[in-house]
Amino acid sequence: MEKILVETSAKHIHLSQADLEALFGKGYELTKFKDLSQPGQYAAEEKVTVVGPRSEATMRVLGPVRKESQVELAATDARGLGFKAPVRESGDLDGTPGCVLRGPKGEITIDKGVIIAKRHIHFSTEDAKHFGVENGQIVSVKVETADRSLTFGDVVCRVSDKYALAMHIDTDEANAAGAPKEGEIIK
Repeated sequence: MEKILVETSAKHIHLSQADLEALFGKGYELTKFKDLSQPGQYAAEEKVTVVGPRSEATMRVLGPVRKESQVELAATDARGLGFKAPVRESGDLDGTPGCVLRGPKGEITIDKGVIIAKRHIHFSTEDAKHFGVENGQIVSVKVETADRSLTFGDVVCRVSDKYALAMHIDTDEANAAGAPKEGEIIK
């Protein structure tokens, strides 16, 4: 079977323009640190402190800005900060916990947005046709590593011409599987 790229996503935050300005100053724009694998997406130079019920952590901001701010954590990160964060797809924020965000020019409270990102695969429309999957379809992905091979279930297929083919897992998932670099889709 054909392999797909598997990438590990560490804890990070996406900010709305209003929240970015509240934390960094009026009219502020993110500064690109490095491009990410998804077209137009990048890690910014800026970092924000996320304050949880138990502790706090500094996290890198990913750009560009979004409609709503959200904090994406692995389950271990969430527990360490004191959050009972649900596993959700990016942008599905209703009913999620909020938190305090601290930047160099201010501090704000978001009333929702702390999630554990659901593992997913980004497909372009062409890649989705090639692999025979549809947007929202749930698949499994088998990864083989030296001593920790496993199969990830409940992997959401996300299809858009804005995407490049890659599976995203969090740091807990990557550690459990021995930091896989590629996987095989199982329907």
